[in-house]
Amino acid sequence: MKAQVQSFIQYLMNERALSSSTLESYGRDLQGLLDYLEQQSVAKVEDVQRHHLSHYLLRLKESGRKTTTVSRHIASIRAFFHYLAVNGYIQLNPAIYIESPKLEKKEPRVLSVENAGQLLETPQPVTAAGKRDKAMLELLYATGIRVSELISLNVDSVNSQLNIIRCVGSGMKERIIPFGRMAAAALTDYLQNGRRELLRQSEDEPALFLNQLGTRMTRQGFWKMVKKYAKEAGIAEEITPHTLRHSFAAHLLENGADLRSVQELLGHADISTTQRYTRLSKARMKDVYTNSHPRA
Repeated sequence: MKAQVQSFIQYLMNERALSSSTLESYGRDLQGLLDYLEQQSVAKVEDVQRHHLSHYLLRLKESGRKTTTVSRHIASIRAFFHYLAVNGYIQLNPAIYIESPKLEKKEPRVLSVENAGQLLETPQPVTAAGKRDKAMLELLYATGIRVSELISLNVDSVNSQLNIIRCVGSGMKERIIPFGRMAAAALTDYLQNGRRELLRQSEDEPALFLNQLGTRMTRQGFWKMVKKYAKEAGIAEEITPHTLRHSFAAHLLENGADLRSVQELLGHADISTTQRYTRLSKARMKDVYTNSHPRA
């Protein structure tokens, strides 16, 4: 069964061009299933039945895993068995009727303009790493791109003359996104004075943002960096790498940007996904009114 999992991961890498972090998630999820099936003495993919999958997922839920984590496992299992069925490894797909748990819809967490500014000013651009961190945070807030898109940028993704980046998002769709003078200044400083120091021996490394080894910055590395600067900035509220993306959208709408333009910048296929930021900005406007108007 491990051979089929490896074949599936290879397919995702070659045909779907998924990021390394996404491939690792699929691998971890499916390894958990393989370990369970081995305990149940199920050695072949054609012997896997629906009840095996149901019992495994029930065990995940009972172990206290978050609903989002269980949902991700289900998505991985569905995709794997669909691949097996399409490629003739199995005749019947046992994962077809597995139901995903209902996810509680949470409003995206957004920083105030003041807190966003504090976070962006925290990195000290006096070292190569500081210049990189400053450029990454500024560019993320300036463009609203996903973290996976940020770390996937190459040097040739940036047009410094026009202040635009070329970004490939979900579904391999390309977007051209502008960025402002603050991000431009931080990015220029990093490219001219920081990146070469981080590059070390990897002269042919195409990645825009590099770690201390001179290779592409990972999602995990960026996550640690965001948490570190949020703590240094004294931001008490919980913050994730996506918080700056959410803040980008909400702050644009609060300042009069139209919904369609924000949808295009974010790369949302469905405008209803973007509309949640409208609800959020209206709620924030009400708070501002209540706290500021003398007769509120």
